[in-house]
Amino acid sequence: MWTLAPDRRTLWDTAGRRFDPARRVWTSDRQPPDGLPLGDAEAVRWLQRESGSPCRPPVGVIGPREPTPAQEAMAEAVGAGLADLGLVVLCGGRSGVMEATCRGVASRGGLSVGLLPGEDWESANPHVTVPIATGIGVARNALIARAALCLIAIGGGVGTLSEIAFGLQFGKPVFALAGAPKVDGTVELDGWDALLPLVARVVLAVHP
Repeated sequence: MWTLAPDRRTLWDTAGRRFDPARRVWTSDRQPPDGLPLGDAEAVRWLQRESGSPCRPPVGVIGPREPTPAQEAMAEAVGAGLADLGLVVLCGGRSGVMEATCRGVASRGGLSVGLLPGEDWESANPHVTVPIATGIGVARNALIARAALCLIAIGGGVGTLSEIAFGLQFGKPVFALAGAPKVDGTVELDGWDALLPLVARVVLAVHP
């Protein structure tokens, strides 16, 4: 799906466009005949670790405080997968899906940011890398949706539904896994393998 120049400094897509990582835009250009083919994960890792201009905005993960075992396992796997790509992960910073996601991120040495509803940063789960006490209660749901490049909903109830609604209102891609609320405009997926190429397209600024 992607082609990297032999000197590993320039990335192309299948349409023959060249990626400018500093501006996160694609421009028409000619691919080198001896370019190196890359998969989705390899292309994002190149951006984050070799391009010199990694994507800093985070990917948001949302979900309930009391997930099912399957949802918790999914959240941990998603957190680990995002960290493996070198992406920053944003969540609500507390228990349930949020904690499982941060645990997955931590298992890969990644960076997670938790936007907490209260005024005490120590209320964060023990796996959050950067706890931020907002003191604004559930209004922090809107901040998560606004700040994230895209939202990944894993299960969820009313709180998750509000974050999905904010995300859609703000024009963010919203991916739904493991029984997340069904809302027009979200993309329903069955796991990390299906999620990876869509997240890669968001991070690499590929638009329909």
